[in-house]
Amino acid sequence: MVAKNEFLGTESIGKLMFKLTLPAIAAQIINMLYNIVDRIYIGHMPEVGALALTGLGVTYPLIIAISAFSALIFMGGTPRASIKMGEGDYEGAEKIMGNSFILLVIISIILTVLGLIFDRQLLMLFGASENTIEYAYNYMQIYLLGTIFVQLTLGMNSFITAQGFAKTGMYTILIGAGLNIALDPLFIYTFGWGVQGAAIATVISQAVSTIWVISFLRSDKSALKLKKEHFKLEKEIVLPIFSLGMAPFIMQFTESILFFSFNFSLLKYGGDVAVGSMAILSTLMMFAMFPLMGFTQGAQPIISYNFGAKKPERVKKAFNLLLSICLIYSVTFWALVMAFPDFFAGIFTNDLALKEFTVWAMRIYMAALVLMGAQIACQQTFIAIGNAKTSLFLALLRKVILLIPLIFILPMFFENKVMAVYLAEPVSDTIAVIVTISMFIVQFRKSLKEIETEKPEKIKEEYQHQET
Repeated sequence: MVAKNEFLGTESIGKLMFKLTLPAIAAQIINMLYNIVDRIYIGHMPEVGALALTGLGVTYPLIIAISAFSALIFMGGTPRASIKMGEGDYEGAEKIMGNSFILLVIISIILTVLGLIFDRQLLMLFGASENTIEYAYNYMQIYLLGTIFVQLTLGMNSFITAQGFAKTGMYTILIGAGLNIALDPLFIYTFGWGVQGAAIATVISQAVSTIWVISFLRSDKSALKLKKEHFKLEKEIVLPIFSLGMAPFIMQFTESILFFSFNFSLLKYGGDVAVGSMAILSTLMMFAMFPLMGFTQGAQPIISYNFGAKKPERVKKAFNLLLSICLIYSVTFWALVMAFPDFFAGIFTNDLALKEFTVWAMRIYMAALVLMGAQIACQQTFIAIGNAKTSLFLALLRKVILLIPLIFILPMFFENKVMAVYLAEPVSDTIAVIVTISMFIVQFRKSLKEIETEKPEKIKEEYQHQET
């Protein structure tokens, strides 16, 4: 069984990064299409496109909140499973995966019930107006019925990637997104179902992806097997999952609070056009962040496995390569957005007023995007080596401590209050990057020294085992 993924500790870092990162990036880019294609089609609906797009944008905080619970489990479970595999404890890794599966099912049921009861109130709270609430409500009522498919696809697919089967993980997303792209125009335009058609297409696509993931994890191809005997929740497994997964959960859940804050302030100072602009800008931010997350997901099994195997030099090489790739991407994307904002805004709307407003806002809101490569690489590496406390603090710093308060504070000091709301993003990003890099330099070196001192004892134990 070990032979199926021991290459994580033996193959060259560059080759591994290429083999695992490219499919992970492709999976993230394809995953973006679930939301992006919906927004492109809906934004170009005749007559009502701008309002429908704004309504769909209002649903984004609720969708992010749902996916945050998936991140709580899979970002807490998969690094620990990878570390267990690096230590040679495959039984322990399978128990972690089985417990993660049941946690995702339980959370899905709770979220579906609560969402169906309170979604109209939540959508109004998140920035819907009397003009846009019906579009948002009609979409979410259907989307919520597919919550379990969203949770299981995102959550369990990460256990496929963690084993080094990055291409299989990519196929999970490719199958769902491809089906979604095919069904969207059929349901939205041909059948005339509008935003409801977009939601139905998404639910069907995620359901198919879920079947694919579970089938693979129960097959002989998987090094880790999804077994019923591991479905019983164990305290010593569940609590560490929650501990390590809390940082990415807070990162995503506060993203929901963040967009509530943006929508609330923008509706107050700029009206529906400002909220509609935020729907476009948040989608463009997916273009920036999802590939970066793909880079880190591809690197995570390499870093976690070698950290568990006490190989500090390989951990260091993997991080340095990850950091370089992330920086190159963030700088390139930032340059394109700054140079061609009109093109990017035009992808989502042909409404002249909304497009002009978005072009102006884009250069403010995404001004510090150039720095995000370093932020993501460092923060996600903390998670990969099991440093839950630091990753949790950094998750809180950027959004909860800095960005959300600045959204409400900066308008007090600027005459152009809408500009001040958008300005909160680059200001908080800059401060957060400086703090993250400073902490990473100190704590990453400390972690590497710790496994370096453990390495001689590990070698001795392996030698004694071979002698026996």
